[in-house]
Amino acid sequence: MEICTIGGFEEVGKNMTAVKIKDEVYLFDCGFYLPGVIELQEEPEEEYNLRGLRRVGAIPDERVLDKLKWRSQVKAIFLSHAHLDHVGGLQYLAHRYPGVPIYGAPFTMEVFKALRSDSKINLTNPLIVVQQDVPYKIKRSNQGIKVEFVNVTHSTIDCSFVVLHTPEGAFFYALDYKFDDAPTLGKPTDYNKLKQIGDQGVKLAVIDTLYASKLDSNGTETDALRMLEKAFAKAQDKQSAFFITTFSSHIERLNNIVKLALKTKREVIFLGRSLSRYIDCATKIGKCPFRDKIKILKYRRQVNSFLSRLNKEKGKYIIVCTGHQGENNSILDRISRGQTPFHFQPGDNLIFSTSVIPTEVNILARQKLDRKLEEIGVILQKNVHVHGHGSQESKKKLLKLIRAEHIIPAHGSLEQEKPLIEVAKEFGYVLGKTSHLVSNG
Repeated sequence: MEICTIGGFEEVGKNMTAVKIKDEVYLFDCGFYLPGVIELQEEPEEEYNLRGLRRVGAIPDERVLDKLKWRSQVKAIFLSHAHLDHVGGLQYLAHRYPGVPIYGAPFTMEVFKALRSDSKINLTNPLIVVQQDVPYKIKRSNQGIKVEFVNVTHSTIDCSFVVLHTPEGAFFYALDYKFDDAPTLGKPTDYNKLKQIGDQGVKLAVIDTLYASKLDSNGTETDALRMLEKAFAKAQDKQSAFFITTFSSHIERLNNIVKLALKTKREVIFLGRSLSRYIDCATKIGKCPFRDKIKILKYRRQVNSFLSRLNKEKGKYIIVCTGHQGENNSILDRISRGQTPFHFQPGDNLIFSTSVIPTEVNILARQKLDRKLEEIGVILQKNVHVHGHGSQESKKKLLKLIRAEHIIPAHGSLEQEKPLIEVAKEFGYVLGKTSHLVSNG
């Protein structure tokens, strides 16, 4: 078993890993590096294509597979979940693997299809939708290799541990996850299933390292629901505007927001194309229980028409919108810069049911947005949120269950990955022998 750590081993995002078993290569994820994407979006003269994305480092540089002569041996591509830092880059690179099938759980594949449609990119790759917790034989494999997408909780639905069952033992891809034993939508992880995989033998695990140094639990979605209930209770002025923002792909969180919003007797309006995209994808697979309880406005003219009315009817609506990271041209960004008919007033409410993604561009953008809103007098409730990445207890539980021979931390800078190396020492792992800090490529 040979590994090429293509991306996501020196930063948060740009995730991509290649695994070679004899003469067969398998790819795991192919995501965006979001700061690079933002840089490209802010340069209107630069084309949004493979060349431009590569120039700003927004996608994994999988040309290393050409140097290794692995590219022609790729048999399948696996997508772990629907977040852009795991699936966003594949539409721009899949043509380099003509005819190679792409596997993923239902929501993940709907999101990938939506991204491909938005970018108007035609691909020849067959799309194979898998059910979780069921092994699938790879038809193109001559070694009887199977893949299994094991259900795990995260901050989007249909998230999976991707397990490649090979003659050399299993390769266990654990990006991204936390163990939430009290989800409010979907099932918790089957720990017996993970133990069985460990009993069969795991050769190597690539593991989500974020928050490996955090001792306290990152909480469950049930905890997040309680936090939201308290935040809603604080926003009591029935004549003030009421906005809330969260991750567009967090269907479980959005479901809980809608449940609480309906109790206020206000009409629930979703604003933004990103929210519309993910809700449409969830609806197509029957996993959007709130779709018929909300109204979605995604086009600029629709949004502005509604925001014009909102000035006079602020107490009638709860608005769920994009912009929690202070992203340029998001709904909240445009309102804060006076580019919409609606203007926040002192006493209006805004709940951030999210955290700031820990990259410099996001931190600075959110600080700028918060300052503008606070100067106006908007009542901000921040971090009404639980993280989708497990703290140290989740890392220890996974290590104990699967008992991999070797581990590699991923999804962070080298400094962010070191805490997982320290945690692994408690389980007998030795740096450089059975635990490994690696670079991209």
